[in-house]
Amino acid sequence: MAQYKSDVEAVNALKESYQKLSSEIGKVIIGQEDTVRLLLTAIFCQGHCLLVGVPGLAKTLLIQTIAEALDLDFNRIQFTPDLMPSDIVGSETLDNERNFKFVKGPIFANIILADEINRTPPKTQSALLEAMQEYAVTVSGKKYPLSRPFFVLATQNPIEQEGTYPLPEAQLDRFMFMVNLDYPSYRAEVEIVKNTTNATKYQVQKQVSGEEILAFQELIRKVPVADNVVEYAVKLVHKTRPKSELSDAVTNQYLEWGAGPRASQNLILAAKCNALINGKYSPDIEDVQAVALPILRHRIVRNFKAEAEGVSVEDIIKKLV
Repeated sequence: MAQYKSDVEAVNALKESYQKLSSEIGKVIIGQEDTVRLLLTAIFCQGHCLLVGVPGLAKTLLIQTIAEALDLDFNRIQFTPDLMPSDIVGSETLDNERNFKFVKGPIFANIILADEINRTPPKTQSALLEAMQEYAVTVSGKKYPLSRPFFVLATQNPIEQEGTYPLPEAQLDRFMFMVNLDYPSYRAEVEIVKNTTNATKYQVQKQVSGEEILAFQELIRKVPVADNVVEYAVKLVHKTRPKSELSDAVTNQYLEWGAGPRASQNLILAAKCNALINGKYSPDIEDVQAVALPILRHRIVRNFKAEAEGVSVEDIIKKLV
């Protein structure tokens, strides 16, 4: 575990590491600063992240670039309809002496890119989701722990729904953030085209070790939070629950289901990290608001009235915040 003389020194190291990572990733990825911030926040908070965007927005490249900037083991799993759970977690095989031997699958790495996670059947999705929740996999009744730190960064294509298996709400809830990638701005796209159609190759340098990430994860847990900030986060989550004591009029009108307690926990953890990377030593309500949208958008379900009137999940969350 990385050693720091004081928590203040550790906070400064976290901020510096975040800036170095952002700068290094920015050499390859242009115009996605918010997405990079959320992905790095998830990593520092020991959370998993789901990226949703149309093809060609560099979702896979972004995750690969982050993996290159971190001194960690990285595996990419391309999800397909014929992928089996054993293709992810591994399986037992007979060795030369006819003894069973466990051969580890690609899940045994620090960072997993689950590419197009909605292309594989629920049985295979659940094998990955067990690893995300338990930080271990079970094969033939035996548990195998995964090395720490461990993150799943998954991608999903919102357009092609033919031959896909959308993640159920209970499984979506295991992702700390759902990040929607939009098309780049005109200026950003000009830069992207210039940078990707010439002979220059950018080498991403390793910036942060696994030891440092584990220390930062521990540090974030230790950050003090004022009661009014915790109460704001919990109240915000309660507001998303229809017919509850704190539910909002917008909620009762447009929502079928609200967010669970995991959303409240993630709001506080992510707010702590957001405060630290911005040079503050404790989060305030603005830090909770900065992370509310990607934490809540996949945890609330609209009703038929909202769909009929074209009221989006984002509209509802913005009104509640």
